Amino acid sequence: MTFKLHKYILPSLQGRHWGESPSPTKISWGVGLLLACFLLSSCGLYKNYERPTDIQSSGLYGNAQTGQDSLGLGAKAWREFFTDPTLQALIERALAQNVSLRQVDLQIQEAQEYLKVSKLAYIPSLAFTPQGQLSSMDWNKPLKFYTLPVTASWQIGSLGTLRNAKKSAQVAVEQTRTVRQAVQQSLVANVANLYYTLCMLDAQLAISEQTAANWRQSVEMTRKLMQAGRSNKAAVAQTEANCLNVEASVYDLREAIVEAENALCTILGEAPHHIQRATLDTFQAPAAIETGVPMALLQNRPDVKQAELKLANAFYSVNSAKASFYPALTISGTLGYTNNGNSIELDPAKWIWNAIGSLVQPIFQNGRLIAQKRVAVMQQEEAKMGFQQSLVAAGNEVNSALKALQTAEAKKALIAQQVTALQDAVQATEALYKDNVSRQVNYLNVLTAQSGLLSAQLGQVSNQFATIQATINLYQALGGGSLQ
Repeated sequence: MTFKLHKYILPSLQGRHWGESPSPTKISWGVGLLLACFLLSSCGLYKNYERPTDIQSSGLYGNAQTGQDSLGLGAKAWREFFTDPTLQALIERALAQNVSLRQVDLQIQEAQEYLKVSKLAYIPSLAFTPQGQLSSMDWNKPLKFYTLPVTASWQIGSLGTLRNAKKSAQVAVEQTRTVRQAVQQSLVANVANLYYTLCMLDAQLAISEQTAANWRQSVEMTRKLMQAGRSNKAAVAQTEANCLNVEASVYDLREAIVEAENALCTILGEAPHHIQRATLDTFQAPAAIETGVPMALLQNRPDVKQAELKLANAFYSVNSAKASFYPALTISGTLGYTNNGNSIELDPAKWIWNAIGSLVQPIFQNGRLIAQKRVAVMQQEEAKMGFQQSLVAAGNEVNSALKALQTAEAKKALIAQQVTALQDAVQATEALYKDNVSRQVNYLNVLTAQSGLLSAQLGQVSNQFATIQATINLYQALGGGSLQ
């Protein structure tokens, strides 16, 4: 059910060239009524979104929080963070060639087009609708009538509705931009992780190949000792079995390298090929690892941005639902040139114009408007809870990444000492076994020392990579820094 205020609006807006022109009093009265309607419809509907004050943002990093006055690691551009020129070139190729990123760019352009449409909703629509007519009686010469009008229609509706629709479109553009940010940050992190995975595999391959060569010498030495009667066949067989196991692992490492290269080529959008790279030692972490203040997450992390933009969109949806309760105004008019002046007889050509205003105030809509408002309010509350949860999840990710980095750094010196100690043990046991000075050292002692050294060396490389990976994960958990 609607209530149309034609008798109040039409006398002040409608007129014709052959009729009475509206008086200034009627015009001013009608304009005043329209302004009053606009003010009525704008009550509470023109507020911009503001972050709710009850959103908890302190202590997000738990007991791992550091840095109080700097954005720290999360604010660094990826070029500042990844200084290896070879890696930088790979990242630039990925950003230029990756299909997912190019698809998101098109989605941003689509959202911008919809934003343009919402902005143009404030402008009246125009249409040129020429009309012609032939009329004859008793097959006499027909009379020709024509009208060349331009019609305009301005569906203002509730101004709050138009404004909140535009705001929602702006939020949609920002949401697609955060999607692009998320894709780019994930792309940069994945390229870096695969790059340093290749560096780690290269280091492990070099250690395994060197170990296989050394153990092959041990096999030959054990055979000579057996020939000299100072060892036995069991020692030769066990030593050779261990050597063959290391040689087999070399093939596994080479296969893993090819798989990592193919995975990186897929991200680059290129056919499989060898990836040029440096070594693990070329990675230089920032001098100081700072997480920055908790609210920095809101400025950097795309998922947190996305959650807050969803909340902002829900806010404007509530405003739109409220606006539907207020009057909706439609103004239309026609300006044209005709030879018929709306009379039966043919008149000389004249100008014709008219203007009509219509105001519709909803009264009873079967509960639809009330239900829409309630649903919008509930969806806003859902978005608010989702935003809060995204902050908690982000803080936990930062805490986990910091802990992994601290653990890898703490183990670094211990593993280095372990490798040094095992190198000394291998040299000592091999010397004792070769000289056969003491029967207390046999081939099992030598094999144990050699296996322990290989495991420690491979573990040292893995821990070095774990340090790099934890740093990259922390960088990403803090929002991946600037996209420049």
